[in-house]
Amino acid sequence: MRPRAGCRTKRRRRRRRLKQTKIGSLGTKMSNRVVCREASHAGSWYSASGSQLNAQLEGWLSKAESTIRPARAIIAPHAGYTYCGACAAHAYKQVDPSVTRRVFILGPSHHVPLSRCALSPAEIYRTPLYDLRIDHKVYADLWKTGLFERMSLQTDEDEHSIEMHLPYTAKAMESHKDEFSIVPVLVGALSESKEQEYGKLLSKYLADPSNLFIISSDFCHWGQRFRYTYYDESQGEIYRSIEHLDKMGMGIIEQLDPMSFTNYLKKYRNTICGRHPIGVLLNAVAELRKSGVEMNFSFLNYAQSSECRNWQDSSVSYAAGALIAH
Repeated sequence: MRPRAGCRTKRRRRRRRLKQTKIGSLGTKMSNRVVCREASHAGSWYSASGSQLNAQLEGWLSKAESTIRPARAIIAPHAGYTYCGACAAHAYKQVDPSVTRRVFILGPSHHVPLSRCALSPAEIYRTPLYDLRIDHKVYADLWKTGLFERMSLQTDEDEHSIEMHLPYTAKAMESHKDEFSIVPVLVGALSESKEQEYGKLLSKYLADPSNLFIISSDFCHWGQRFRYTYYDESQGEIYRSIEHLDKMGMGIIEQLDPMSFTNYLKKYRNTICGRHPIGVLLNAVAELRKSGVEMNFSFLNYAQSSECRNWQDSSVSYAAGALIAH
């Protein structure tokens, strides 16, 4: 469920802001422009105050248990923190900062039509906690494949699916904050073959224990405003039907079978907004399984923004889970 948008005037002012850094050598100075992506949803979707945000994240994390750490990948929601912050903590609690040196963040494109995946033009991602730097080497290697587009900075700052994971990433990694980089990837409406292609490409990174994959996704968006009102009367109240539908999909994701997940989506049309990032992850796991790598996925928490009881209601579902390699 989406909180109220922030002050648009302020966001426009922040648009394409460039940070100037000086590089000096033997008394000679030159200016090098570093492109920064601003924390454009801070102050509306989550707190813009570093101290307040830190306290909130600590509160949610303190109530979650570390059960399947260290995670190689997590699935976590990207709604406003008042709605999904507590749920997301159950995924981030499985992150081990002592082994993680690179964090891939795969988020769906909500606003821009995209049939492939896209990379950011930024070099620094701002958060109210501290700045995160993009891994230039991995970005260069991905770009060389010819499979990626370059999104504009405006597209990047308008999109929330990646940004909502930045504060949690910063918090989870704070004990090693100078020792890791991020690899944000905006995922378009991929075909099945494209999901397989990107999964195969990214599988070598998923195989590396020093890499963490964050898969950004909410689950069912139910209600007339989402144009989705699937209801199974045998489950009782509407919110129970939604939960049953979501948990059916979650169980299929836990099987780590991309084709079964695709068939589930085709049958029920569940409005899982991160279905393509999830599909890429499942295909990456399938690729590694061919070479004997054992992996398991478990969901740890499920929540809904509200309990739908009539046809005028609406809700968004959230799930948090983690993938481990043996």
